[in-house]
Amino acid sequence: MADTQDGGAKGDRVIIKKYANRRLYNTASSSYVTLEHLSDMVKQGVDFVVYDAKTNEDITRTVLTQIIFEEESQGQSLLPIQFLRQLISFYGNSMQAFLPSYLELSLATFAQQQERMRSQFTQMGTVNPIGAYDEQIRQNLAMFDRAMKMFTPFAYPGTGGEAQRPEAPAAAEAPNPADESLKALQAQMAAMQAQINKLAGKG
Repeated sequence: MADTQDGGAKGDRVIIKKYANRRLYNTASSSYVTLEHLSDMVKQGVDFVVYDAKTNEDITRTVLTQIIFEEESQGQSLLPIQFLRQLISFYGNSMQAFLPSYLELSLATFAQQQERMRSQFTQMGTVNPIGAYDEQIRQNLAMFDRAMKMFTPFAYPGTGGEAQRPEAPAAAEAPNPADESLKALQAQMAAMQAQINKLAGKG
């Protein structure tokens, strides 16, 4: 594999050291880097882990969060306000443990759909690609909204100790049945719902 401009090859994990002066040191390229450099490495598919140089603690999550903060503060708004509010509300919530795996699978599914649609647009000669892409986005958002409502604590009134079932239209409004990735996502959601029901029944 060819080395990237920041040192290391795709598939190889690059070690980044963060020092007390907040400087970041790329051990693969033997050079100091910035958050912008790390952002570019993410976009290039370079895997890296960030350690505190003094304690050797893994602070990758904190640094990635800082990168997102920098992008958002510079006008690269990607996260809707309502999404951020909902995300914050899950901290300390009993459903918190279920959310990371769902978000990870959702983004992976979206990335697969994006790649598939690019290929389809090329084969179709880009016949109205914007309209098709907008429709796919609407389907993804509708499915995500249903999932968020399923996980929200207000969906579990606690009257009988049984969790409220997700809305029936979810199956009827499902996207193309040939889309195996979406089927996998729906199956995971159903499995998580069953686990939630079991937990609620114990409560």
